[in-house]
Amino acid sequence: MAGDLSARDIERANFAFSIYDFEGTGTVDAIYLGDILRGLNLNPTQATVEKMGGTKKKNEKKLKVEEFLPIFGQVKKEKDVGCYEDFLECLKLYDKAEDGKMLLAELTHTLLSLGERLSDREVDTIVKDCAEPEDEDGFIPYAQFLKNVMS
Repeated sequence: MAGDLSARDIERANFAFSIYDFEGTGTVDAIYLGDILRGLNLNPTQATVEKMGGTKKKNEKKLKVEEFLPIFGQVKKEKDVGCYEDFLECLKLYDKAEDGKMLLAELTHTLLSLGERLSDREVDTIVKDCAEPEDEDGFIPYAQFLKNVMS
């Protein structure tokens, strides 16, 4: 699969890989596989990362760059990721007044319970960093929230 990568992709992948080679041994801990892929502007789910060899605990597995490049190539081809417009359409389902706003409580519930579930702490951080203050009725503009999350 590394054959499908351009010279520029390989250069970028080698650079990202080297950042996580903390010991300078030419290997990275597989716990960082998702971080490296996300650093290369990919958006793999946790399930995809685990399927590709990522681990949940440190020192379970080490990856060499030669093993990483095919993983990068495969994840790069993956088309099952959402974009801004996809997520916006999902949030519009909660916009009952069709005014570009949704209840913050519904947003937090959605983040906690659907898809790749987030923890309470993760949701609190995302809301604090990305959401506008809620109005007196508990609504936030969801398009701006989504733009902040995606940037």
